[in-house]
Amino acid sequence: MGSRLLHIVLVLVLVSFSTALLVDFIPGEPAFAVIGESATPDQVAEFNRQTGLDRPLLERYGAWIGNVVTGDLGSSFRTRETVTDALATRLPVTLELMVLALGMALVVAVPLGVYTAWRRRGPLDQTTTFVTSLVIATPVFVLGLFLSYYLSVKLGLFPVTGYRKLSNGLGENLQYIFLPALTMALPEIAVFTRLLRADMVSTLQEDHILAARAAGLPSRTVLWKYALKPSSFTLLTLAGLSVGRLLGGAVIIERIFGLPGMGSYLFESISSKDFMVVQAVVLLIAVAYVLINALIDGLYHVLDPRLRTRKA
Repeated sequence: MGSRLLHIVLVLVLVSFSTALLVDFIPGEPAFAVIGESATPDQVAEFNRQTGLDRPLLERYGAWIGNVVTGDLGSSFRTRETVTDALATRLPVTLELMVLALGMALVVAVPLGVYTAWRRRGPLDQTTTFVTSLVIATPVFVLGLFLSYYLSVKLGLFPVTGYRKLSNGLGENLQYIFLPALTMALPEIAVFTRLLRADMVSTLQEDHILAARAAGLPSRTVLWKYALKPSSFTLLTLAGLSVGRLLGGAVIIERIFGLPGMGSYLFESISSKDFMVVQAVVLLIAVAYVLINALIDGLYHVLDPRLRTRKA
């Protein structure tokens, strides 16, 4: 337990320091994003002195880590708003987007993966293989632009951009969040379906499945009770790791659809070298990865009795 905790701390420190280093390499002065491009050298120097940017990178990073330990994530250079307050308003938007996208992906991919494995080489399986290959090969921003143009501009089914909080009503909220979530979900649906299908095809050839079918058990029971569970471990891992892909996609999707989430906040902060915000957001993403991996490990032990036996 102690070594694992140390490993987690080292990962978080390495990720946050690498982020600080990369942000420091971005050309340009943060002062220009705040004061304007007409800022004089004296104004830039004064801005750097007030914000601590005139100090060496290691000294700045050490001070930032010290503040993070006490719960202080710092303040944005651009808006003067504390990072904690900014994330409190923006994080729920991104979380809603990610949860909806991941939920849509699992709801579609699981039955589709199971059925195409059961009816391998059938018409639906061949169609699914072609469509999923096409979706995987298409960049997410292309999917976003296509869906936005066709469903919003041409058919008028959804607003082009914007966001409405849940407090405005579930219907209005879904009207604005559904299309961005669908855009993020499509690549996950494709990957999850292909992966689950491959695992299910292998599982359906195992002796205990063949014995269950020979015993005359209904196909529904064989598929959902005996075949799906051992085939779901890889999908479970991939679903957890997809959080990183979804967060990366959120940066693009939130810009395309005008969502005021954490992704667009990160994009704006990188553009202006607002390193306090960038480091805080990346640290938050790293913490999410760590927690999700721990959750997946726990679920493995719940789903697979063999792991509990080995641990005992």
